[in-house]
Amino acid sequence: MRAMPSSRSLFAFVLLLLSLVPQARAEVSKSVFLEELTWTELRDRVAAGSTTVIVPVGGTEQSGPQIALGKHNARAHALAGRIAVALGHVLVAPVIAYVPEGSIDPPAGHMRFPGTISVPTAAFETTLEYAARSLRHAGFRDIVLIGDHGGYQRSLVKVAAKLNREWAGGAARVHAVEEYYRAVDVDYVQALKRQGFRDDEIGSHAGLADTSLTLALAPQLVRSERLHDGAKLGVADGVHGDPRRSSAAAGQAGVDLIVRRTSEAIRKDVAHR
Repeated sequence: MRAMPSSRSLFAFVLLLLSLVPQARAEVSKSVFLEELTWTELRDRVAAGSTTVIVPVGGTEQSGPQIALGKHNARAHALAGRIAVALGHVLVAPVIAYVPEGSIDPPAGHMRFPGTISVPTAAFETTLEYAARSLRHAGFRDIVLIGDHGGYQRSLVKVAAKLNREWAGGAARVHAVEEYYRAVDVDYVQALKRQGFRDDEIGSHAGLADTSLTLALAPQLVRSERLHDGAKLGVADGVHGDPRRSSAAAGQAGVDLIVRRTSEAIRKDVAHR
């Protein structure tokens, strides 16, 4: 008759089996993007010192037949993420995608092209204001507004000033960081000129500057075949500039400048709050 295993050997066998079973571990996201965190992860990150949040503002508008309508949103999201990583202990709120783009009826500006979405300035500023109020309620002390579009920069400053007056003496502040758009609109353009690109190529909207920056950050939004078919795009296409020599390499100069200048500005603003 075969002997029964001892209780000690049974215990050892059970331990061996348990060691072979994958142990469940709590998965905690290391993402800087608020929308990718659970509420408990966000609470713990804020409690651990991540009390600065960036609110990126984009816009949904035409940028010629070669760039998709979400250009500003994709760029604002990507650049805000890079800025947050560069600073450390900074999170990024969801992109605000609906911004003032001009009259709808009669259509003006970019509203003359299908796909552009416009909201009244008052509605836009109210959205900014209550996003900031919500983030303050979540425990953030420094709420940073950055915008990828030139048309609403004054609104960012206005909302920040309003809330800072109301919150004077409290722990929270709002920072409208204009250096972000200045780096896009001025510093990046100067960098492209140093690379040998002409003003008529760089353009003011959907030209080489716009297209190259988008290629560097969100290449899936650029229809490259429209850049190389030989036909020059113009104002009737929604293009101010000549994007045919656009490249991700040219756009990377803008990415580096925007991240560096904006990070420096945020660091300074938060330190001198």
